[in-house]
Amino acid sequence: METKRNLVIVGAGGHGRAVAEAAELDGSWSEIVFVDDNYPGQSTSGPWKIVGHPSQLGSLATPGDAVIVAIGNQAARERLMLAQEALGLPFATVIHPKAYVSPYATVGAGCAIMAGAIVGTAARLGRGVIVNANATVDHDAVVGDFSHLGVGVQLAGGVVVAERVWLQAGTCAGYRVRVPPDTIVEPGTSLVAD
Repeated sequence: METKRNLVIVGAGGHGRAVAEAAELDGSWSEIVFVDDNYPGQSTSGPWKIVGHPSQLGSLATPGDAVIVAIGNQAARERLMLAQEALGLPFATVIHPKAYVSPYATVGAGCAIMAGAIVGTAARLGRGVIVNANATVDHDAVVGDFSHLGVGVQLAGGVVVAERVWLQAGTCAGYRVRVPPDTIVEPGTSLVAD
């Protein structure tokens, strides 16, 4: 019988609570807790405990724990993931049980795939990617490290999204679209190939 591990979530805001709920519904974790910048002033977020500040993570995590950074900002997520990587902490990927991820997709460490999301066959997600509620990454699409697909984003097959991109809610990218690194796209934008 496999022993369940603890999940430590960095960031106790709205996205952090959504990730905690997805992890709880998945049932793979013995305990789910947060570390957050507002600690010790704030000790809970929803029904979950905040047990420390992110700077304390190295001393708070015990062997077998896994960590996920649940902060929407791409630069902050990258910075915090790299700091945890330097500490040798393993990353968790959280997939909501109502999401669909193809067994032929590749999903990097530290990703959050939320309710209603679809990750299609041969799609590739880098490290620390957020695929938010009802977003679609269709077949053969690529999403670079630390990018964030907002609620309802739709990527057609073969779209390539580079690193640290934020496609805000409702963005739609047609076939063969390429999105350069560090791009922020306004909500509801339709992207077409040049």
